[in-house]
Amino acid sequence: MLKTIALIDGSLYAHSVCDAAAWVSARNGAAVELLHVLGRREGAADGADLSGNIGLGARTALLEELAELDARKAKLTQKRGRALLDEARSRLEEAGVGTVTTSLRYGDLAETVQALEVDANLLIVGKRGEAADFAKLHLGSNLERVVRTTRRPVLVTSRAFKPVSKVLVAFDGGASALKAIEYMSGSKVFEGLEVELLMVGDDSEANRAQLEAAAQQLRARAIAASCAIRAGVADKVITERVEQGDIDMLVMGAYGHSRIRTLIIGSTTTEMIRSCLVPIMLFR
Repeated sequence: MLKTIALIDGSLYAHSVCDAAAWVSARNGAAVELLHVLGRREGAADGADLSGNIGLGARTALLEELAELDARKAKLTQKRGRALLDEARSRLEEAGVGTVTTSLRYGDLAETVQALEVDANLLIVGKRGEAADFAKLHLGSNLERVVRTTRRPVLVTSRAFKPVSKVLVAFDGGASALKAIEYMSGSKVFEGLEVELLMVGDDSEANRAQLEAAAQQLRARAIAASCAIRAGVADKVITERVEQGDIDMLVMGAYGHSRIRTLIIGSTTTEMIRSCLVPIMLFR
């Protein structure tokens, strides 16, 4: 049975993650596992020595009090996590999702996702987490780590999700783009949708041939596919196309260069996630 893992936290994006998971499930019948991960140090004291030069008895009492405080904080953190999962489960069940499970875990988010993704075919995560600064357009601190480490497609949701009618595929003929076409052509999620394949580069015969081959693969699975080639800088051209208003989802490859290269020249993936106001499905 197909399964989608939806990553839930207390951010504004939690509802859009649930709505996206419900839409996917309605189209392909997938079960949904809601996952909330608590950091290893979450709810723990900061480790500072607060005892100073006080006597042994007072120091022991203080340490006992700090341990008790840690325990209370951990219980509250767990309780909040369960409440977030319960609310998300209710939202999915109300949307008609037949099979919903919840999982509350401690540990590193990326490592936890790697351990649980074995029987999943899709991950869904919000663009920003609880700690992200929306005013400065910061992305969630764990988002890149999850996308770089997972072997599954990742659907990154915007603040509000609406059912998808038209999909834009940023196609460059590379391995991740071909993987995206293969996934889309084999998934009921994209059946009956309109798909536009956009290549940024030279309008050459070779590029046209690559685009048409990808389009034919999609058309064979009842997906209406069209092709376009535009000149310019990739992230700007793609963003401008999305901003024209008729695109509901962007599909593209993710983090094709090394992290060192990314630090030097920036990342098209990061820029697209930051600037696009529609969900983005990423493939590596």
